[in-house]
Amino acid sequence: MKAKQRAIQTLEDLIFRYPMLQDCRDSILEAFSMLSQAFHAGNKLLLCGNGGSAADCEHIVGELMKSFRLPRPISPELKNRLLQQGTEGTRLAERLQGALPCVALTGHLALSTAFSNDVDPKLVFAQQVYGLASPGDVLWGISTSGSSANVCAALQTASAMGICTLGMTGKSGGKMNQLCSVVIRVPEEETYRVQELHLPVYHALCAALEQQFFG
Repeated sequence: MKAKQRAIQTLEDLIFRYPMLQDCRDSILEAFSMLSQAFHAGNKLLLCGNGGSAADCEHIVGELMKSFRLPRPISPELKNRLLQQGTEGTRLAERLQGALPCVALTGHLALSTAFSNDVDPKLVFAQQVYGLASPGDVLWGISTSGSSANVCAALQTASAMGICTLGMTGKSGGKMNQLCSVVIRVPEEETYRVQELHLPVYHALCAALEQQFFG
């Protein structure tokens, strides 16, 4: 089975294990396609969210920027160059792992506190999108309500810049329905229940992307 077929099967397995996500199947597959195309083109993923969703952003980065389920050897060219650099180069060659480039906009404390204090706390993510995003990138916003002001401002900025937008939210979709190219709306409304379904969705997407690029 080819890598992409195995990746799609990973997503189908998610629906089998979580039948309540059946109505999300198409949007999950669309999200996979969007992310896959971006990484294939050498672009990056930006993520933003608040509270538990901020933790989810960091979690996703942790799965994509290093090995998740599969070995991820670095390119033979880089490995050979490192091996020529002695003991430390060999250590790097043996331990570095393949990565899919992504950045959580939740972790830049000095920038976010300065911008919040000096300008507008609701635009902290939007400012980072403006400064970091390039055409072909994807912004993945996570909000259990779908209407978090700072996440929506970032999505609006990304859309105006021609950046692909992915939303992950609860049953209603909130403002994300109008702001995102693709919206994954899990069938729950209470915050913790929405978050409980977000985790298997993004784990499956991370596993599918790893399967496609490193399988």
